[in-house]
Amino acid sequence: MVINTNMGANSAARLLSESTGRLNKALTRLASGSKIVSAADDAAGLAVASKFDAQISRNRGVQNNLTSALSYSQTQDGFLQKVGKALDRMSELATLAQDATKSTNDKANYATEFSDLKSYISDIGTKGFNGVSLFSGSGLAVTKDSDGNTWTLNASSLNAVDVTSVIASAFAVTSSSAVSTISSAIENVATHRAKVGANIQRLQFTQEQVSVLNENLAASVSRIKDVDVAEESTQFARYNILVQSGTAMLAQANLLPQNSLRLLS
Repeated sequence: MVINTNMGANSAARLLSESTGRLNKALTRLASGSKIVSAADDAAGLAVASKFDAQISRNRGVQNNLTSALSYSQTQDGFLQKVGKALDRMSELATLAQDATKSTNDKANYATEFSDLKSYISDIGTKGFNGVSLFSGSGLAVTKDSDGNTWTLNASSLNAVDVTSVIASAFAVTSSSAVSTISSAIENVATHRAKVGANIQRLQFTQEQVSVLNENLAASVSRIKDVDVAEESTQFARYNILVQSGTAMLAQANLLPQNSLRLLS
């Protein structure tokens, strides 16, 4: 029996300290929802989760880029649709102008509408989307993954030969080649719409692909970082009991040296 060194109290204090530390860690995990509170908890897991988190953020940027490209392509398609309707009407006017029973005034009226439609198509060729030309004939590079890789949209141009012939200043509703030239222009615009439609389809599939990838990356991060509340709450209850019992036992251990007073009395 000794007075200066209370081994029972020392052991109880050490065990109480360990239990208190584990209780605090369980409490922090439950409060934060993450089982990696500090790098020491899972150094390798934290490194992997950080890399995945960064990739998820980049993928969100990719999705934003794809959404912008999709809006760009949909705007192209909308304008091309209007050009197609204008060309349909121009072909009808050109056919009507061939009627020998029409007077010069009648044909002049057709020519007025025909000229306005030419100007309308020419004006659409200059339109842009957020400052980027819609029909410059150059394909835009679109980001397709988190590594910065890109692919180029099918280009569309209203300066193609067939359409240029239709909007040429010398081209009139009474031109001998009006119907055949406009028919070629209609076919050319339809081809451009098909290319733009292919762009839209691929953009939508790429968006879905990036969304699926982000979903799986998020699931991986969750498995690494997210705390299992049921398991952690069980550990919290365990350590809470150990802290309470450890505190009581430390108090008892601190009373042991008092037994030596009986020998001295």
